[in-house]
Amino acid sequence: MADAITLAVTPGEPAGIGPDLLLKIIQQPLPCELVAYADPDMLEVRARQLGLALQLRQPNGQLLQPGELAVQPVAMAHPATAGKLDTRNARYVLDTLGLAADHCQAGKVHGMVTGPVNKAIINEAGIPFSGHTEFLAERTGAEQVVMMLASDQLRVALLTTHLPLRAVPDAINAQLVKRVLVILHNELKSRFALPSPRILVCGLNPHAGENGHLGREEIDIIIPALEQLRAQGMNVRGPFPADTVFTPAVLAGGDAVLAMYHDQGLPVLKYQGFGRAVNVTLGLPIIRTSVDHGTALDLAGSGQGDPGSLLTAITIAVHMAKAQRTP
Repeated sequence: MADAITLAVTPGEPAGIGPDLLLKIIQQPLPCELVAYADPDMLEVRARQLGLALQLRQPNGQLLQPGELAVQPVAMAHPATAGKLDTRNARYVLDTLGLAADHCQAGKVHGMVTGPVNKAIINEAGIPFSGHTEFLAERTGAEQVVMMLASDQLRVALLTTHLPLRAVPDAINAQLVKRVLVILHNELKSRFALPSPRILVCGLNPHAGENGHLGREEIDIIIPALEQLRAQGMNVRGPFPADTVFTPAVLAGGDAVLAMYHDQGLPVLKYQGFGRAVNVTLGLPIIRTSVDHGTALDLAGSGQGDPGSLLTAITIAVHMAKAQRTP
């Protein structure tokens, strides 16, 4: 490949906001070449609908001119209408993801940025699908992946993801804590250029268990795991009460926070950086970032969508790719 960073972009659900945001983004200079894994006809129809300039070309490893977009054609089964889901195009959405992931692994692109998909319409089409993360983990053969959301000021990784709250304590064990922290530590080093990452770890219970009076998970599971990792040279601190770890004074001493469950960490990050936050999947053999919002069917085709999260996802993916290829 040429010297420019080249990123695959999957616009996601073709009836949603993803194509709109991509077409808005390319009207400005970008720090990389973007290759849309998408149906060219769909992109051209949406560009005309939005009144935006679009010149499609083949990938060549060169930066885009404003209004220009490289494309890796993937055909839809049926023309898309903005705002109207169609099960006939469910397979197309997965085909774009699979091809982009394959090209990442083959070294044809440096990473991938994913737009929002509609899980329900894919499942209604008879295709089992639980989300991008699980799909990409299976496609690339990753044994353990970690969900991390990042903004320009905060990184929050999750020990557990989409579980009912009552199932969280049973899912937490020392092996999982150590495995997730090792992945987080290693990728902060290799893909975020942090030579000695500082990781702040939340407790599970209020007040981090208050010495066992409010739960023993900290004493029995989390603290022993952290002590073992510290003995291996990792800079992991905690467990902190979740209501204090996100204060400015504590955050100043860390590069990332590990939350025990989804709604322990992500509400803080989304309050701080919504519209500028991105989802980063750690543990994959490829770079993958994603927007932090859904398909916004009501805005598709209107030109009113905010491309801030997509632009941040592209920017972070570029930084990760540069850090990874720096000796």
